[in-house]
Amino acid sequence: MTHENDDAPEHREFTLDEVHALMPEVVERAGELVTLRADMAELAADLRIAGDSAFGGRAELKGMEARFSELQSWFPDNGIEVKGLAPILLDFPAMLDGASVRLCWLEGETALGWYHRSELGFFGRRPLPEH
Repeated sequence: MTHENDDAPEHREFTLDEVHALMPEVVERAGELVTLRADMAELAADLRIAGDSAFGGRAELKGMEARFSELQSWFPDNGIEVKGLAPILLDFPAMLDGASVRLCWLEGETALGWYHRSELGFFGRRPLPEH
């Protein structure tokens, strides 16, 4: 008997073209997360400091948290590795010139432009070569 989540997507390996095609949706969904993340932070701070907020109360905060979780889960559900949420950092497993890499996207970037070897992580981040 295994303890793996049967609903978890299998490991996906992307091509550069697939990630480039997916980027408009990635940027849009990440933008929604950024806005919601800021609204949640402000609402939570207001409730803690003043007891009320223009964003609502505890029920609205719980609703925002649920929506955030739903939005965030789209990425792993589509084989994208979420490495950070503030800032949003996403990795797309891929092969580049015969090496296992992660195509890497960071919040604020408008397009895919970086990668790193899979075993190195963000510290090994390099610009994508011109192909």
